Amino acid sequence: MGPEDIVNSFNAIYQRYYTQAFTFTKSYVHNDFVAEDIVTESLLKIWDILKKEPVNNAASLLFIILKNKSLDHLRVEKHKLERIKDIELSEQWELDFRIATLEESIPEHIFIEEIEDIVRNALKSLPEQSVRVFELSRFECLTNKEISERLGITVKGVEYHLTKTLKILRIQLSDYLIFILTLIYFL
Repeated sequence: MGPEDIVNSFNAIYQRYYTQAFTFTKSYVHNDFVAEDIVTESLLKIWDILKKEPVNNAASLLFIILKNKSLDHLRVEKHKLERIKDIELSEQWELDFRIATLEESIPEHIFIEEIEDIVRNALKSLPEQSVRVFELSRFECLTNKEISERLGITVKGVEYHLTKTLKILRIQLSDYLIFILTLIYFL
């Protein structure tokens, strides 16, 4: 058998079975390009078999090959979809976790605790008299005159200690200033 005969024999197989094989395969894989690839590979395989030995029912053998190649393709697609589903479930779980965590968090409490720690640490670095003046002014809501009388210092001394303390706190709390202003505005 010469090269021209080989080509002619493949063309004969192609013309005889292509349309029916394509329709069969596409009905399962639902993709023209994939169906065309499967049919072409299957026709080449049946042609290879027929070159080596005669087969009584070439059409049946071709459809068995088409069926197996289609099944292989569909199994691969199913596996891909399962992997995608696993990834989506994992992403969904993580998203649900982040939503639940965010819903349960109360940012004001987190920031208030941090602010209180900063204030405590800043007050530890100040002289005892400045701390006492600040506590009486801010926590006990005493006036400068009342603080002056209670501690036995001048009103100007009270103002000096408050100014010094507030300046240090302003520097220490500069990163939280927007939050503090927002909190004060909404409360």
